[in-house]
Amino acid sequence: MPDRYATEYQIGQDNLRRWGMDVHHPVFWVATLLIAVFILGTLMAPGDANQVFAGARVWSTENFDWLFMIGANIFVLFCLALIILPVGSIRIGGEDAKPDFSTLSWFAMLFAAGMGIGLMFWSVAEPTAYYTNWYGTPLDVEPNTPEGAAGAMGATMFHWGLHPWAIYAVVGLSLAFFSYNKGLPLTIRAGFFPLLKDRSWGFIGHVVDVIAVLATIFGLATSLGFGAEQAASGLEYLFGIENTLGVQVAIIIVITAIALISVVRGLEGGVKVLSNVNMMLAALLLLFVLFLGPTVAILNTIGTTASSYLGDLIPLSSFVSREDTTFYHGWTVFYWAWWISWSPFVGMFIARISKGRTVRQFVVAVLLVPTVVTLIWMSVFGGAALDQVQNNIGELANGISEVSLAMFQMLDNLPIAQITSFVAIVLVLVFFITSSDSGSLVIDSITAGGKVDAPVAQRIFWVTIEGVIAGVLLFGGGADALGALQAASITVGLPFTVVLLVMCWSLYLGLSHERRYVQARRRSGSGASSGDAPEAPST
Repeated sequence: MPDRYATEYQIGQDNLRRWGMDVHHPVFWVATLLIAVFILGTLMAPGDANQVFAGARVWSTENFDWLFMIGANIFVLFCLALIILPVGSIRIGGEDAKPDFSTLSWFAMLFAAGMGIGLMFWSVAEPTAYYTNWYGTPLDVEPNTPEGAAGAMGATMFHWGLHPWAIYAVVGLSLAFFSYNKGLPLTIRAGFFPLLKDRSWGFIGHVVDVIAVLATIFGLATSLGFGAEQAASGLEYLFGIENTLGVQVAIIIVITAIALISVVRGLEGGVKVLSNVNMMLAALLLLFVLFLGPTVAILNTIGTTASSYLGDLIPLSSFVSREDTTFYHGWTVFYWAWWISWSPFVGMFIARISKGRTVRQFVVAVLLVPTVVTLIWMSVFGGAALDQVQNNIGELANGISEVSLAMFQMLDNLPIAQITSFVAIVLVLVFFITSSDSGSLVIDSITAGGKVDAPVAQRIFWVTIEGVIAGVLLFGGGADALGALQAASITVGLPFTVVLLVMCWSLYLGLSHERRYVQARRRSGSGASSGDAPEAPST
């Protein structure tokens, strides 16, 4: 049986090698030019840019809310189907492929890159916001009531559970399969090869990869800017250091400098080490809040969160006749657009580290395990926060004043607050360093035509660009510039929703063919897997 997904295309064949760089033509140049144009335009008129892109974001989320909701639901169902279908037994990289990383390090890296920083930012603020009706309540539940508390925790899990991880799993599995089993370049365009064949390497592929680069760089720079604000808020809250633009830019410089060291060391010596540190610090902070906080209330919250999440899963997933429009558009659709815009970055990074796992192992690990961990994390921190609000303890009892302060306000009412708040600041910074590092590796791979061993100079270029974008926009345009960047990232989520839906079909075609191909090779005794034929890129 012939492998109809084989191609004569050679990884890096369209690359230009100049000044110690090895870049894809034209993806690198077009993406770099568009980034420069956006930054210059935003700096010249940050308020106008914010207004324009915010308008585009509102237009896309309000007029295409149905597409975001349908798409997110399809991604979950598609991933669950892969677990039970026969294609789940296919091993990424071929039947003899071995994992490059231990299971624990694998979990740590995919979790840190996927949403570790978001959990630090929103685990306290989001349940509190929903419970107090800061900006709408889920399904119009009555705020400041026991039902409101359960609804707040269930909706928080809804935004951070199965749906976002399904989005990441679709991209990650598609890229991992086509790269390691078919020897295709590790770029977004490779996921469409069953549909486009060699046209994947032409104009359509260029467009897809450029959009992926823009979504990734804008999303990372936005998060870096907002993360600097949270860290600066923590420093002011803890040590009295005034939260100024200068302090925030200094934090960005420090993060970028450490990320430079990490990215030069590569996956094994950089991202893997930082991710393991992340997980250890996060586990210590979680255990501290669990056992020295309102333990009984938190344990009850775990059960409440799980039952509310499962009970409200279908109503929250619906887009028909929603009456909670403020919450629905302002939170859920916003989140789905945000996760989709981040999917090229997180999905490709997960693909980089997942060789040697079966499809079933991959989906279970990327979809179900993080959802369980997130449920525990959100229940511990959100439960502690809601207990303080309900019992009128501390500043959170007055509601959300500033999102970046919510975590520190909660910790302030627990023992050794200065120590735990300092740990939280360190954890925020390390999560951002990990995101910057892994994001640079991803962008470098896309703009190098799928190469994963591009020159170190290119990694340095992209991690520096991320820091420069965040720092320059923050310093030159402040909140308006960052708002424009975030709105631009979310707007990219609209076309990428269609891209991911097509990717699901393409991936299913590829997996189905692979299963038949492997069975035919076994019967003929000619080998174990098509992954043995072409040489796939290594990590």
